[in-house]
Amino acid sequence: MTQKPDFKAPARTAVVPDTLTLKRSPDADAPRRNLVGLTRPALRDALLEAGTPEKQVKMRVNQIWQWIYQWGVRDFTAMTNLSKAYRAQLDAHFEIAVPEVVRREISADGTRKYLVRIAGGHEVETVYIPEEGRGTLCISSQVGCTLTCSFCHTGTQKLVRNLTAGEIIGQVMLARDDLGEWPEPGVGTGDDGPRLLSNIVLMGMGEPLYNFDAVRDAMKIAMDGEGISLSRRRITLSTSGVVPEIAKTAEEIGCLLAVSFHATTDEVRNTLVPINKRWNIEALLEALREYPRLSNSERITFEYVMLKDVNDSDADARRLVKLIRGIPAKINLIPFNPWPGSPYERSDWDRIEAFADIVYKAGYASPIRTPRGEDIMAACGQLKSETERARKSRAQIAAETGL
Repeated sequence: MTQKPDFKAPARTAVVPDTLTLKRSPDADAPRRNLVGLTRPALRDALLEAGTPEKQVKMRVNQIWQWIYQWGVRDFTAMTNLSKAYRAQLDAHFEIAVPEVVRREISADGTRKYLVRIAGGHEVETVYIPEEGRGTLCISSQVGCTLTCSFCHTGTQKLVRNLTAGEIIGQVMLARDDLGEWPEPGVGTGDDGPRLLSNIVLMGMGEPLYNFDAVRDAMKIAMDGEGISLSRRRITLSTSGVVPEIAKTAEEIGCLLAVSFHATTDEVRNTLVPINKRWNIEALLEALREYPRLSNSERITFEYVMLKDVNDSDADARRLVKLIRGIPAKINLIPFNPWPGSPYERSDWDRIEAFADIVYKAGYASPIRTPRGEDIMAACGQLKSETERARKSRAQIAAETGL
């Protein structure tokens, strides 16, 4: 991003002369530390270790934070409210790097899917879904997934590793790059009107609560008012039911919560969402009843994929509303998005509508999610690393899932 050379910083970020000599530059062969993904306390510690004077470090954190997260700058030389000597010292110790976009695909409906390469050559997928006056970014938290949910394409890829906080928030940053949404230096985030990237959903590859610390740190960066500045109510974390981490999510992140529910009996959920064998429906619902109070959230979203002749009967609908009684909730009904070799079929439309009607009459919002990006395999449950997109036969997958 090209910056204006004559930019003058606002008064609150005025240049203060460096009064102490910084430490010598690190060994030329030593790797520079990436600042993307460091929380404010971690950034402070890194700057102190690199020789930033103690009495200046708070101001330096604020200045560098704004350049990286409010204005999207990746080059220390463009940080014109820092002295040239200090910029050079920063460049010697640090880098500002986000994951690489290997390929971008655009659906007929405007959905964008990014194949993103991270450290080690691994790949994840990130999806941007445009809507009128807003846009939602679906980001990944792991390479692959440990949960093996049988209806989900990502679940057929074994877990490779967790993403770092920098790789998670980096997906937000690369999407803003592609959308051209970084404001000019000196301009506040959102000052130019509706934001193209206004919401984040942790619904991409992986189980966010099995990578809690990195997800928490990345979302704290996203919510920071001096940077990307998204409200916690514009961030939704989706979990398949890692019960011990649900209260921590309320207390340490405080975002909205969505639950991949998908079944109304333990027998069926054990197959669809195998984590249910560890924490069953009763244990999950007990944790969910406390979440709105702990996080000050209005309600929990129950995600329910509609699978033909598996979980879509009237009896399922009635059991669902009985199970969640007393929990402030809405139920997102998701028509199954097929993928090569999947052992399931999408419920018929009239069956989905009948299910939704029962839920609605019980007093719960029951929107039917419109599939987005199906033509580029970007819809819910279709994400998978390109290098791992090996095609299993329907018979192989059916044998693995016991269906």
